[in-house]
Amino acid sequence: MTDTAIRVPFFATDAIHNFRDYGGYAVSGGGRVRSGLLFRSGHHAEASERDLALVSDLALAHVIDLRGDNERARHTCQRPEGFSAQVHYFEGETAGLAPHLEAAEGSVDAAGAHAAMVALYGALPDRAGLNWILKRYFEALSAGDGASLVHCAAGKDRTGIAVDLLHHALGVHPDDALEDYLLTNHSPRNEERIAHGMALMGGKHGARDEATMRVLMGVDAAYLEAARASVKERFGSTDAYLEQVLGVDAAKREALKDQLVDG
Repeated sequence: MTDTAIRVPFFATDAIHNFRDYGGYAVSGGGRVRSGLLFRSGHHAEASERDLALVSDLALAHVIDLRGDNERARHTCQRPEGFSAQVHYFEGETAGLAPHLEAAEGSVDAAGAHAAMVALYGALPDRAGLNWILKRYFEALSAGDGASLVHCAAGKDRTGIAVDLLHHALGVHPDDALEDYLLTNHSPRNEERIAHGMALMGGKHGARDEATMRVLMGVDAAYLEAARASVKERFGSTDAYLEQVLGVDAAKREALKDQLVDG
């Protein structure tokens, strides 16, 4: 049975896209994922002073940056004054490009872009760099030091997979986890984000029209389901992948629940 509670709204920002709290969901056995501890977004490279004040107010203990070296160098995140959170990242690449850019390279139309995104999601669980930083993500959250923020480039693909895996570990219903994933398509200033992507990729990477760009800049249930199916095909279950690859054994799962679930 899925959760019908009203979700915590997106944060109103000037230049940090898709910024929201991904707590609040019911978990199996009773209780809810705590709100005010788990945040997700796109990168903060163009963050305004107002945006940075918002980040400061969250009193973050951990920032998990799922991007690789080249992405971090191209779009270095702005930090508020007094920023003291521990920033976790992988020294190397977690994707050839941000997944939506990588998918665009061979896409000539919307159907091709959709197929490329599905294929990329199916391959993401096998990416050693991404698995490395995902393992650190679970370690940081289980430590119970305080609030955390996880982000990638657009805050939708690698971040979406990370959040889905955490929701699974905590006992959130898969349909509710999918609902959170799909909220990206309804984020504030989404049209502006798509327009920015069109300006960035227009004429590049094979992205030639608005329909193709909307596929690349958005999310779709088929994308996340491809990652879920790949994990089950390779490891037998999501639980096995979490334990064997990401170090989330029974003890780590209980630690996560102790820190992140109320009730």
